[in-house]
Amino acid sequence: MTVTSHDVARLARVSQATVSRALRGDPRVTETTRMRVREAAATLGYVRSELGRGLSTRATHRIALVAELENTLYHQLMAPIHDELLERGYRMALLAEHGDEAIHERLLDRSVDGAILMTTRLDATLPYELARRSLPFVFLNRIGGPVEAPSVTADNVGGSRAAGELLIGLGHTRIGAIVGPADTSTSRDREAGFRDALEDAGLVLPSKRVFRREYDHETGRLGFAALMAADDAPSAIFCANDFIAIGFLNRALELGITVPDDVAVIGFDDIDMAAWPAFELTTVRNPLLAMARRAAGTLIDLIESTGAAERDVFPTQLVLRRTHGAPSESTA
Repeated sequence: MTVTSHDVARLARVSQATVSRALRGDPRVTETTRMRVREAAATLGYVRSELGRGLSTRATHRIALVAELENTLYHQLMAPIHDELLERGYRMALLAEHGDEAIHERLLDRSVDGAILMTTRLDATLPYELARRSLPFVFLNRIGGPVEAPSVTADNVGGSRAAGELLIGLGHTRIGAIVGPADTSTSRDREAGFRDALEDAGLVLPSKRVFRREYDHETGRLGFAALMAADDAPSAIFCANDFIAIGFLNRALELGITVPDDVAVIGFDDIDMAAWPAFELTTVRNPLLAMARRAAGTLIDLIESTGAAERDVFPTQLVLRRTHGAPSESTA
């Protein structure tokens, strides 16, 4: 015979409703009761039916994580999102964004209760469609374009401003930047903060010293070729993320260019590789893992009507390692 939650309730000496609450981790159930219910469920071999639960509550307890998988930064955010959702009684469904509208149907058929959007393009139509259909969603590591929605981001403007102030304080005046796509909020804000720092010091960031492409390793290599071949090449480079900076550093190593003596380099995000001895990259720390958990929790609070829509901005921090330094006599 099939074991039901009523069987678990009888063995644990609690109500069927308490069994349901205990197995989904409801904080209203004491730890002692939760343990007793779980032990009873294990003894009877009971497995909670998500399908049945969804039919009775009209909720799927599934959250869609929509990401551009080409952006490898987001790979490390999946685990903390998964863990936060699991602890709150939800499951994660990963959907890849490829810039088309096929994903709309996957989200709007009500097979999920909400979505975390790690897609970066400001002109994407998906946020508008989700808002129009009243499907809760939260932006992670970006803010919306024409659609206002809860978001969890880092202080991109302040972090890049700090990077610019560091280079200026070291004495650099010929400074370049390698940034991401113009239609992403992170690239827009990081470039803006960096420009603000230079302008406050009476410096400009001319277009010939700005290289713009994707947030990847290859962009750093191509940016090196575009910026460092000029007679008045920059003595310092701000890279709008660490993958770009590492691509730049690899190309410099291949060509025998010494960092920071020949050119100083600062990244953004502080991914794990940034601290590797091969790079020791000076960068801006972006608290991505904490932001990922916060985004998942914020979305669940919206779905369960226990939280308000808001914008969370996490502080950033300069991490000083090996790749920053004053300009040498030959590059000053």
